[in-house]
Amino acid sequence: MTIRPCRAADHEAIFAIVNAAAEVYRGVIPADRWHEPYMPMSELEEELAAGVEFWGYEDDGELVGVMGIQDVGEVDLIRHAYVLPGLQGRGIGSALLEHLTGDATRPLLVGTWAAAGWAIRFYERHGFEPVGRKRSAELLRAHWDIPERQIETSVVLAKPPLG
Repeated sequence: MTIRPCRAADHEAIFAIVNAAAEVYRGVIPADRWHEPYMPMSELEEELAAGVEFWGYEDDGELVGVMGIQDVGEVDLIRHAYVLPGLQGRGIGSALLEHLTGDATRPLLVGTWAAAGWAIRFYERHGFEPVGRKRSAELLRAHWDIPERQIETSVVLAKPPLG
């Protein structure tokens, strides 16, 4: 097991992991927010260009989980946390999150779908706390580049809790 920064050669693997793992959202998130693929390659490229730094969990030479971190000024965002479906629940996401946040010196924010209770619980287990609906919308508008409909159907969690 190795956690390492992702390289340009990993983009196809990141794309595959994100889209395989995102299948769990089908039928859970609002139907108007689901699309195939969930994250097109062009969107992945835009995220990379916007400064999302992906890290990967490699097992036996294969990338099996990814998570991004993005510096957006006064906070860091945890972005696009996905593990291959057959390997979920084995600590891969936790290892990635702990690696990215272990030495954090600034507040961390993560946004996820409000309907994705499993994701919210995952972040809560790692010390993130929901910021509430109104504050979520404010933070999503300030730090993410997402459509208004996604803002309406998402929540933000913070670590440490926002004052």
